[in-house]
Amino acid sequence: MIAIGALSRRTGVNIETIRYYERIGLMPKPGRTESGRRRYGTPDVQQLAFIRHARELGFEIATIRTMLGLREMPDASCEEVSRIAQDQLAAVDDRIARLLGLKDELTRMIRSCANGKVADCRIIEVMADHVSLAARPGQNSS
Repeated sequence: MIAIGALSRRTGVNIETIRYYERIGLMPKPGRTESGRRRYGTPDVQQLAFIRHARELGFEIATIRTMLGLREMPDASCEEVSRIAQDQLAAVDDRIARLLGLKDELTRMIRSCANGKVADCRIIEVMADHVSLAARPGQNSS
């Protein structure tokens, strides 16, 4: 059995985040010593490591909760877990595409800048024009 600080160090999860996960029921309430200190065992370390890895992969709390529930049914089909992972991959692909578009736009803006006076700055001009376009009906602001 280990204390919350050791659990935090072992999993790389902040102490306040561990307490938050306990409050929302993502982590079980820990056992406590007579003095009221939290105590964690190997299953807690494993569950918190699972949660941390899932968060690093971008899964939302609700999705992690679902996967933890499915984890409790080892004989069930893996089909739903696979679908969840496929949905996350699609979301990551979408984010990558949007980020690549942002990168291209920023690159064009920087290349068009002559590094002169702010009054003549192409970057500021392009950003102001984008805001103007975004405010027009029928224009996509993203």
